[in-house]
Order: sequence, then C-alpha cells, then structure tokens
Amino acid sequence: IQGGFTAGSTTSESSCEAVRLCCKMLVERLTPMKDKLQEQMGSVKWKTLILQANMMAVNLSASTYFVPDSTSMQYLNYGAAVSEVEVNLLTGETRILQADIIYDCGQSMNPAVDLGQIEGAFVQGVGFFMLEEYATNPDGLVIADGTWTYKIPTIDTIPQSFNVELLNSGHHQKRVLSSKASGEPPLLLAVSVHCATRAATKEARKQLNRWRGVDGCDSTFQLEVPATMPVVKELCGLDIVECYLKSLLST
Repeated sequence: IQGGFTAGSTTSESSCEAVRLCCKMLVERLTPMKDKLQEQMGSVKWKTLILQANMMAVNLSASTYFVPDSTSMQYLNYGAAVSEVEVNLLTGETRILQADIIYDCGQSMNPAVDLGQIEGAFVQGVGFFMLEEYATNPDGLVIADGTWTYKIPTIDTIPQSFNVELLNSGHHQKRVLSSKASGEPPLLLAVSVHCATRAATKEARKQLNRWRGVDGCDSTFQLEVPATMPVVKELCGLDIVECYLKSLLST
C-alpha cells in the first residue's frame, strides 16, 4: 500500500516501491524451500517451488505500507522536443509532420512502458495546446459539451513521424530504483508544436504581405492556447479567399 499524498506521479513511483518490498518478503520466505529442493532435485521449476511451498503452509501473499521520503520527489525531469508542422492557410488546419523527443527517464525500469507514457503525454499535450477549447457562455455554462465542438486528439493528431529516445541518467539512491516519472512531465514538450505553428503563422503573414505588395511584416501577434483552426486561420490573414486567388493570377 502506498501511503502519503498523491501528486506529481508519486502514486506510481511509491506503488512500485511497495510492490518491490512485497517481492523481497516473498523471496525471503521461499529461499529456504528453494535451497532444500535444489539439494534434492538439482534444479527447481517455479511451479514446483510454489506447489511445495503451498503444501508446507508457507504464506504466499505479502503486504506492506510504504511512505516515500519527501526528498525522493525532489528531482528534475529533463527533456527536449523538436516539431515540424504544416499549416493550411485557407483553413487554419495544422498537421504535425514530425516530432523528435529525447526524455530523461532516470534508469527506466520498463522502456516499452515509458515510451508509451511519453508518446501519450505528448499527444495529450497537443490536445491542450492546439485543440481543446473550453468555451463557456456568459452564465459560466460549458458550450462545447460534445466532440462536435470540443475537439480532442485523434489518430490524425499523432505526428506522421514520431521519434522518442530515452536518456537514461545515472543511479540515484533516493529515487525508486533510480527511476523518474514519465507519465505527466512529457506533456509540456508538446509546446514545441505550438511554437512551430507560431513560426509557420509568422511566415504566412510575411507571404501574405508580399502578395499584397506590402513591405515589412507585423510580427507582433499572440497565438492563443489552444491554437485552434479558426485562431490560426485568422492570424494567417487569409479570411478572404479571393485575395489568395488573385495572388495566383498575378504570378
């Protein structure tokens, strides 16, 4: 059982330590039986060991209560992400062409699980920074009460090329098995998609001024969070489709 408060992935980490302590208790109970059977049989299969232990009334269940030390949570997570996006100037749609992530997991206990956690957190972050608009009316009631108006990440949201690398840092005595949280912190790396969209929007505004024959570009704009399609489209400046069509005729 994990004791203490739950925040900042402490539940996951502390539960793992509680399980490890239970396993240690079971190993201590089974070791004498295992040594005895090895003397008689040479090698012992797991099934044989457990059946014999059960017949000898060895307690095969264990429980423990683990309260993490406050200093075990005082560590930093490091990560970096680079994202490449493509913005449709006429609709404001943003597609993530590629995302490359490197993330410090401490000493990963299960790389497959950590990779999935990092990828999932990143996509969830894309939803936060780009899609999920929490709109309310003057009375404070939620307007976007369904997926028709409240857009969540879908399979099309996932980067077309998605690369994640784990950076395994050194041993740390106070962390659980020297590991680090991988479920929540990677969400922040999705800001790279928002930054890339802002850079693309800035280039679109420059291009629009060239089409209009205007020198210079007003780069002082703010891309809100979430950067939804209507927001991006408006900032790109192509609210009037005819302007774009005329520019094609002049080229």
